[in-house]
Amino acid sequence: MTELLSWLEKAPLVAILRGVRPEEVLEIGGVLIAAGFSILEVPLNSPQPIESIARLARTFGGEALVGAGTVRRGSEVDAVAEAGGRLIVTPHADAAVVRRAKERGLLAVPGFFTPAEAFAMIDAGADGLKLFPAEAASPAVLKAIRAVLPPEMPVLPVGGIDAASLVDWLAAGARGFGVGSALYKPGLSAAEVATRARVLMAALPKNSG
Repeated sequence: MTELLSWLEKAPLVAILRGVRPEEVLEIGGVLIAAGFSILEVPLNSPQPIESIARLARTFGGEALVGAGTVRRGSEVDAVAEAGGRLIVTPHADAAVVRRAKERGLLAVPGFFTPAEAFAMIDAGADGLKLFPAEAASPAVLKAIRAVLPPEMPVLPVGGIDAASLVDWLAAGARGFGVGSALYKPGLSAAEVATRARVLMAALPKNSG
């Protein structure tokens, strides 16, 4: 089993903390881990994202996979690695970013939307694939693409994912999900995030994760 799959086995939900601030990130991260999440992503278009990643990595690095989303350049991969992050997620199919992540010993989950992009990212060394934007596709689309991808390659739909949609995506072959606004939005308290996290975890079939 690959390292990414071992994390997804623990819980197939990636917490996308877009907009989180360094001064709140540890409290938010703590309630997510308590709810069962084990993968925490701070998009780089958040306030001081590298500082947030560094704080999460120092505090929770032993029990969670911490990394960055919305990564677009090799220099950003380097900054995440130096902050202690171990996961690189991109919004697009960029082989150079994937290769740089692998050079730095990080896990790479690039975005894709077409079979051509998916195979290009696999050839570049991707550990998983992010179907984005998932709300512009469907479980039927994933099922069709899944049929031609290597069976061991995890695909994670991202975009518009909420508790009501998890089962259909899993049935279509999703191995995990990136969850953003259904879990965290700027201004939510840690208690509100904890409640949303528990709802999402409860929506997973018992044999998931």
